[in-house]
Amino acid sequence: MSATSDQVFDVTPDKNHEPALKRVLGPKLLLLFIVGDILGAGVYAVTGTMAGTVGGIVWLPFLLAFVVATLTAFSYLELVTQYPQAAGAALYTHKAFGIHFVTFLVAFAVVCSGITSASTSANVLAQNFFGGLEINGWMGEVQPGVITAVAMGFMILLAVINLRGVGESVKFNVVLTMVEVVALCIVIGVGFFVMAQGTGNPGEIFVFNDSQDKGLFLAVTAATSIAFFAMVGFEDSVNMVEETKNPEKIFPRTMLTGLGIAVILYMLVAVSVVSVLSPTELENIREAEGAALLEVVHKGSPDFPIDRIFPFLAVFAVANTALINMLMASRLIYGMARQHVLPTALGKVLPTRRTPWAGILFSTVLALGLIWYVSTDPKSNIVANLSGTTAFLLLCVFTVVNVACVVLRRKRDPNRKVFFTSPGQLPLLAALLCAFLAGPWVGRNPIQYQVAGGLMAIGVVLWFITWLITRRNAVPAEPVVEQDAGRDEDVPPPPR
Repeated sequence: MSATSDQVFDVTPDKNHEPALKRVLGPKLLLLFIVGDILGAGVYAVTGTMAGTVGGIVWLPFLLAFVVATLTAFSYLELVTQYPQAAGAALYTHKAFGIHFVTFLVAFAVVCSGITSASTSANVLAQNFFGGLEINGWMGEVQPGVITAVAMGFMILLAVINLRGVGESVKFNVVLTMVEVVALCIVIGVGFFVMAQGTGNPGEIFVFNDSQDKGLFLAVTAATSIAFFAMVGFEDSVNMVEETKNPEKIFPRTMLTGLGIAVILYMLVAVSVVSVLSPTELENIREAEGAALLEVVHKGSPDFPIDRIFPFLAVFAVANTALINMLMASRLIYGMARQHVLPTALGKVLPTRRTPWAGILFSTVLALGLIWYVSTDPKSNIVANLSGTTAFLLLCVFTVVNVACVVLRRKRDPNRKVFFTSPGQLPLLAALLCAFLAGPWVGRNPIQYQVAGGLMAIGVVLWFITWLITRRNAVPAEPVVEQDAGRDEDVPPPPR
């Protein structure tokens, strides 16, 4: 039979005997994966910009972004427990609408969001690394080209780790996640220590500072759109579903727990930032890129050498975000290639390590190209533009996924077991909120739309090339296998 949008994509080894991915993620590793992906570069990259936009109530946009992210997470959980395959948003879009071009655009937007996020992380990492060297007096100010070289070298290192296997990558993620939590706890501890000494500014926590004359609603909306970059990451985990044990049972609780942990830490960090820095300093750190939290630690603990250690902790924390972003991108490329949305060569798996080496190579090359491109203009705020582009791309994807959840709910087989359902009309509400935060009325820098538009233009070209190749080779749709919610026993073992 031919493939249709109502059928579950086959995740079994294909006719060329490509091995299936190895299921190694249990509840604990999955939780650390999700928490590690949400934390990291986001809070370092956006806190300064948010504080410069709304002042003391910087914690409020974090809370609002959490609400929007959680509503969208409900839709993802309903879909991933029904269709536990690695293609994620692309799979849900195709099953809901059955339009290959739309499916490709959504999938490519997710890939690009992972790459822009990883590129953001690489730049923040390089900045903190050299900032730590400078604070300790080990090196003076470096040239932008050196920062770019370190960022690109880091991306190559991540590719090597990724090739070792998801088990090794996620174990590395465990270590980095612990470092992330420690780094944020230092910021929180410094803030509360300052308040305990009576030298902080706790009264500023509820003070709105309209430095850009936007008004409360528009300023908070703009800051929420910025904060959304710090809350994304939960969606990456659905692309690891084929490597997760019993995903239908553990995904809902684990994903929501991860989001809850993240927002609690973010709000405490926001309180610490406001308590340590003065209103004038809050306004001035808007252009500080990834150095806002370092400024808090430096000012709040002048008698302790924490500020000399913190930049290097931040390096490890940011590295974790980049690692998981590239894990997600490579797995999504693998899933797309298995469905002939991308050339099948990109679905190649290492026989020994059982990792998608072609997807890893492809995503790494794209990341290196993007890092080089955004670094050509030394006057631009690289971190803000890349993080904003990431948030915009994902808000568009989330809008489509939430609508797809509504459509697929109506198509659901009444005889099929339901593991999780988003309450009522929350998917529709989430779609409206995501679309609103993606609009130009939030004050997004036009450069972010230009970068996103350029990336999607590349996607259209790649789709057309893929379509021509498929048409020339006349590749027929492969038979698909209807599975019972993707249980482990439904996936035959790989050839030995």
